[in-house]
Amino acid sequence: MRTPRAARRPGSGRGGFAVPARLRTAVPPLAVLVGGLAGAAYLWSRDPHLPGQVLPFCPWRKVTGLQCPGCGGTRMTYDLLHGDLAAAWHDNAALLLSLPLVALLYVTWLRRGVAGRSWQPPLGRRGTAVVLGAAVAWTVLRNLL
Repeated sequence: MRTPRAARRPGSGRGGFAVPARLRTAVPPLAVLVGGLAGAAYLWSRDPHLPGQVLPFCPWRKVTGLQCPGCGGTRMTYDLLHGDLAAAWHDNAALLLSLPLVALLYVTWLRRGVAGRSWQPPLGRRGTAVVLGAAVAWTVLRNLL
């Protein structure tokens, strides 16, 4: 006989298996970390400055011929992995400048996730508008220069 829905424990899932809050909140940031490390390991041996490398392409640039806000991010990451800050700046200055903030947000997400607490970046409408406005401004600026 099945237990009535109201009598089941919340978050118990199928078969009565409860996923601990700490695990449920820690897995997403840890998965991003593992994926990032795997991507960095793959990129370490591929030079995106050379033709013929098996690397992702920008669909926006492929369709329009214009650079998006993230264009040059793969080259920038490669240059940072190899310690060439000047080349990374040349590849995508705005993305390079945003890395400390992104790192701070990620570390906060990771710390809260491991502690068992959920977290979302405190952007709100104004913050989202600022980020989108900066991305649009950077896109226009880099395509005009």
